[in-house]
Amino acid sequence: MTLDVPGSIRIPVAVLAERRPGVTPWAEHAWAAVDVLEDIPPVAPWSVLREDAGRTLFFAGVAEIALYPSDTDNYIHNLQQAAPNIWVVLRPVEEAPGYRLQAATLDAGEAQIFTEAGDDLVEALPLPRGLRLILERFIAEHHRERTFHKRRRDRADTEALGRRAPVEEP
Repeated sequence: MTLDVPGSIRIPVAVLAERRPGVTPWAEHAWAAVDVLEDIPPVAPWSVLREDAGRTLFFAGVAEIALYPSDTDNYIHNLQQAAPNIWVVLRPVEEAPGYRLQAATLDAGEAQIFTEAGDDLVEALPLPRGLRLILERFIAEHHRERTFHKRRRDRADTEALGRRAPVEEP
């Protein structure tokens, strides 16, 4: 269940994933999310798009990127990087082909949470130009500078700290 936050938007994107032959005796295959498309192809999730030299390219499916007005600081930080990213999360499953498209995000903090969740595969991919434009417009509309507010602590009553109630013995 997702809660819609006022001002938030959801953007569907298509994700491509690749399965390659493993390079160690311990892994039969290596998986990676390899591309994010702004246009959704009319094919079923996990359809094979291409097979070549042991590599198989899959249409992993559609993920929704959620943008929230409260997270604009994180989005700005992403755009300030030399190469802004979109993070794609693939989660291992028992069913073929072995992974499921879990999420896509433009928030590095959210991506970090997925890296701590266990076996999820988290890939940082280049942010497509159209998504960058949408993100810039979203930030322009919703970003509010937050001023730092330092809390003042109450001054301790040093006399009260030294006094103790007498202990009554039975």
